[in-house]
Amino acid sequence: MSIQTTTHLNFCGDAREALGFYASVFGGHLIVNTYADFGMPAEVPGSDQVVFGLVAADNGFRVMGYDIPGEQGGSIAGGGSTRRENGTTITDQALFVSLSADSLVELQGYWETLAVDAVVVEPLAASAWSAGFGMLTDRFEVTWSISVAA
Repeated sequence: MSIQTTTHLNFCGDAREALGFYASVFGGHLIVNTYADFGMPAEVPGSDQVVFGLVAADNGFRVMGYDIPGEQGGSIAGGGSTRRENGTTITDQALFVSLSADSLVELQGYWETLAVDAVVVEPLAASAWSAGFGMLTDRFEVTWSISVAA
């Protein structure tokens, strides 16, 4: 028996844009269904928002996204911030998305694309525990913890 976990991110109106961005970073297939696709009348505000979104790539990357009904204003629900002080991560965010790969070279391309319009919390570089570790908060306020697998 095997199991799989998939990060499910809740957005305040930006799910479609965020999922499209993640598909451009990691490749794979993008599936987006709106509230209208499931019967909400098109004239109802928010009917064009995402009720089910998925990015699934052959390399194993998977993320789901959803727009909270009635929420506008973009980015991830709950927001918050993350920063490093004196070698310690300080955050009030409920979650990070962790991404690992076998080599720094493989991670570098993902990092460079995710870093566009992002806040770099910790630059991607060798660390005491990994051949490569970095942390950033992307333009959708999702924080990524990226490292070379041990």
